[in-house]
Amino acid sequence: MTVDTAPARPAAQPAPPPPAAVRRGLRPGRLGVHAFLMAVSLAFLAPLLLAVYASLRPYDETSQYGYFSLPRHLSFDYYRQAFADSGMTKYFVNTMIIAVPGVLVTLFLASFVAFALARLKMRGGIVLLMLFTAGNLLPQQVIVTPLYVVFNRIPLPYWMSDSMTMYDSYWAVVVVQIGFQLGFCVFVLANFMRTLPQEILEAAVVDGAGVWTQYWRITLPLCRPALAALGTLQFTWMYNDFLWALVFVSDGDKLPITSALNNLRGQFFTDYNLLAAGSVIVALPTIVVFLLLQRHFIAGLTLGSSKG
Repeated sequence: MTVDTAPARPAAQPAPPPPAAVRRGLRPGRLGVHAFLMAVSLAFLAPLLLAVYASLRPYDETSQYGYFSLPRHLSFDYYRQAFADSGMTKYFVNTMIIAVPGVLVTLFLASFVAFALARLKMRGGIVLLMLFTAGNLLPQQVIVTPLYVVFNRIPLPYWMSDSMTMYDSYWAVVVVQIGFQLGFCVFVLANFMRTLPQEILEAAVVDGAGVWTQYWRITLPLCRPALAALGTLQFTWMYNDFLWALVFVSDGDKLPITSALNNLRGQFFTDYNLLAAGSVIVALPTIVVFLLLQRHFIAGLTLGSSKG
């Protein structure tokens, strides 16, 4: 006769209660917050959705039944007509000539200045940062006339400007865009660079890294999320701007894409469904840029949110 000496198995333990986060997710208050956020999101998307809906319907139908009626006929004819009648290809190229160099130069100069202010411990850095920030508070309309006079007096060679001056050239619009956007980018990047661990640069200095190496090979890669977020915002602002091109460009063939919508307006009659289709086409590049940089954009906005 053998005796079973194996230890008895412990009784099954009851399942642990659900974590607080799960219980909190079912609370009516959180459902109300999500419902509110969805309502606000739909309110912001409503104009775009209405423009897309109107662009797919013929004008005769919306004039008879209204824009909020059920559709009888949907088609993409207005998109083909808007793209052909407005000559958008030319205006898209003009906008890229202004926006792409403007964004790249702005981010490069802003990152360079922000690195000097945040990492090199310059005297008067705070005052200089305040001046950059205060420049964003200056109304653009205040300096339209002085800039118009100055640009007409700055000579440029013929290969840079057909007018032989800075006026009526892409250079005028690009320079103004860089000047007005630089302060905001310096402010954002300088505050972001202050959150980077100082020990990384100290270790680089011990290894013999110079200032340029600290900036180009160490700091900039760490600032990629912030640069992507700023790049998305800057491209959107420069792409949608119309004031500076309207003031400093007199040649209609050099105007940006925002001016192409004026070609869809008739002298005595305007087909607003056609205009809506043109507006949707104009907005597509900014949506594509945001989708491509969405991950970096969100990371740039949320960095530092969990730090004490």
